[in-house]
Amino acid sequence: MTILVTGAAGFIGAHVARALIARGDDVVGIDDFNDYYDPTLKRDRLAALAPEMRVLPVDFADAAALAHGLSGESIDRIVHLGAQAGVRHSIDNPAAYGRSNLIGHLNILEFARDRAVAHSVYASSSSVYGGNRTIPFSVRDRVDHPVSLYAATKKSGELMSESYASLYRLPLTGLRFFTVYGPWGRPDMAPWLFTDAILAERPIAVFNHGRMQRDFTYIDDIVAGVIAALDTPPGDDGTAKPGGSLAPHAIYNLGNHRPEPLGRFIDLIETACGIAAVRDLKPMQPGDVPITCADISESTRDLGFAPTVPLDEGIPRFVDWFRDYTGR
Repeated sequence: MTILVTGAAGFIGAHVARALIARGDDVVGIDDFNDYYDPTLKRDRLAALAPEMRVLPVDFADAAALAHGLSGESIDRIVHLGAQAGVRHSIDNPAAYGRSNLIGHLNILEFARDRAVAHSVYASSSSVYGGNRTIPFSVRDRVDHPVSLYAATKKSGELMSESYASLYRLPLTGLRFFTVYGPWGRPDMAPWLFTDAILAERPIAVFNHGRMQRDFTYIDDIVAGVIAALDTPPGDDGTAKPGGSLAPHAIYNLGNHRPEPLGRFIDLIETACGIAAVRDLKPMQPGDVPITCADISESTRDLGFAPTVPLDEGIPRFVDWFRDYTGR
């Protein structure tokens, strides 16, 4: 089976590609290697995690380039993880999100329709829940009030996918990721930012005065969920799927189902680094939310999703990797 992985040089993409290759799948990756963060990290990821993968320098937001780049490839299934990420970045750079997360997502749907791809799994985000006050967040909850443009584009991707599943009976599965972390993570996310600052003995910005909780989910658990979803296409049988669709379109949460206080998260990084953090308490950032927590009942029932790595184990693994990678 040949699987297309978009965003193949990204944090989740490279880890997923490695797992697919390890089980014997033929994997074709695409990535545009943009400079949202240093492309050197992306290339190092590929070299370390999935050196066997064929990676094509393709921007999926360019429909012609996508078609041309994959013209000679026979694709059975798609794992669409490429996107413009980052809640805060979307406030200052909205056009990048429209191009990648809206036009790019549409291009992948059109590609899947044109090629009659058997099943496509795509990345959504816990950000779609916005200021949801119901804890834990369930795929049965309404998500009509995003508090960031990033979240709005991810919800839009779900809506576009629903229309394609309904109109063209295209099997699709959306995955709402909850704060993914681990080795080879992104430098714009808290584990990297805090570890880097603590090792340098610089202050760390602690938003909402530390009154935050996040459902931190280790990368290996996310990868297991992505692959289980890929192997479980929703049926076109008229029954309601997770997320409410009657078409072959399912939506699942992939989280740890265990919100952790930001203070404990920082404590664990301090311990792993052997250095106390200097905490600069700040107000809530625009587009942010005070808590995330995943209801994973549907993911567990349908996909066998069962996270195994608690924060106490995951953070030391990340810090060990970070110190080895940066030589610090």
